[in-house]
Amino acid sequence: MATPSTPPLHQSQPQAPIHSKPKLRWGIVSLLLLGAVINYLDRSNLSVANTTIAQEFGLSSTQMGLLLSAFLWPYAIANLPAGWLVDRFGPRKMFTWASGLWSVATIISAFVNSYSLLYAMRMLLGVSESPFFTSALKSNERWFAKKERGLPTSIINTGSQIANAIAPPLLTVLLLTMTWRGMFIVVGIAGLLLMLIWLKVYRDPTFAEQQFIHADDHESSEQDEAAKALSSQSTAPQPASSSWSSLFKHKSTWFMIIGNFGIMFTIWVYLTWLPSYLEKEQGFTLKETGWIASIPFIAGIIGVLVGGIISDYFIRKGVNPITSRKVPIVGGAILAAASVAPIPFIDNTVLSIVLLTIGYFASQLPSGVIWTLAADIAPGEQVASLGAIQNFGGFLGAALAPIVTGFILDTTGSFNNVFLLGAGLLLLGAISYGLFLKKPIERDASAA
Repeated sequence: MATPSTPPLHQSQPQAPIHSKPKLRWGIVSLLLLGAVINYLDRSNLSVANTTIAQEFGLSSTQMGLLLSAFLWPYAIANLPAGWLVDRFGPRKMFTWASGLWSVATIISAFVNSYSLLYAMRMLLGVSESPFFTSALKSNERWFAKKERGLPTSIINTGSQIANAIAPPLLTVLLLTMTWRGMFIVVGIAGLLLMLIWLKVYRDPTFAEQQFIHADDHESSEQDEAAKALSSQSTAPQPASSSWSSLFKHKSTWFMIIGNFGIMFTIWVYLTWLPSYLEKEQGFTLKETGWIASIPFIAGIIGVLVGGIISDYFIRKGVNPITSRKVPIVGGAILAAASVAPIPFIDNTVLSIVLLTIGYFASQLPSGVIWTLAADIAPGEQVASLGAIQNFGGFLGAALAPIVTGFILDTTGSFNNVFLLGAGLLLLGAISYGLFLKKPIERDASAA
């Protein structure tokens, strides 16, 4: 008797039931974690080479501050369309293009011989890196149920902290052995290898996998239909059903922008000026700075994970998801402010480094949770868009941080006012999230 032939394409083919959540999703998280590490090494290389490049190009602190921010302004602005593009084309395509382009920009930077060309490459780096975290957010939204997203999102966000922790010693070794130009080339090649691995590994979940993953989410029937469209076996990109600009009609969006602005300012003072602070104000050598600067960033790794664990703990206890996310966000911002504010009044190197470490640990408690909060607040088809808009606000603060710091250093010769300003903005972030962000954003019915 002949065996049945393959059914025609027009006939629906039943899928085997899914009895366990796919293991592939944790492989994707691991790959995104590696992506975050490489992504931030590309950002950190200029900070580590700060004094070396300043001497080679004859730059003042203000000029170096402008160069350090050259990545950040384009990154902040590009986050706005990047979120929509990820919602439109999906994380596989957007992360592939992003990782390839940012790696090329880093490699080209190694061959420039003028301030203006290096500035241009840092701008290109900012634009090309903008889809990374929105791609990670969208991937997690597809592969994890709502109550599970805090941990994987925080794990991915620890990648930036791992990079920040290993960047000072690792990049300093490369700097001392290969010059700053060789350091840029090595990091750029690592990004190209990452792109090839991503193309090989990543796929979206099948419809059956998506149904099993989100079985406990109890979403509305309208949201279920949107999830089905996004998780269809068809590889065709699905357009967002609501207007991207409609998010700006909601107060919650603006408070997320302001809150993240306040928190990210101080984080990027650390990321762009900490090595210089340790050399100029604490008197450490370049080699010593490479190791000492890693201490706060190691604490930051723990901070990101703790923030995700705290928020998921409260959710499991039945606390409202938004409130659960706000606990580490608001608490972390307040603790960070209380840690950095006293530094100008302390004349003790060890105590200053301890406070810097506590401050950075606390400032990283919100990092992964802030992205998860976007997934809790936004309609399903606008998750990446809202995450990107919130990140835009954060990186406006990040872009100002190196410029303002450089200006303060040139005018006062001290970091004291930088720490006081950072503490004030951290409190602004805590107030914005804690007092004014209260409820999810409803879908724009007029755009559906």
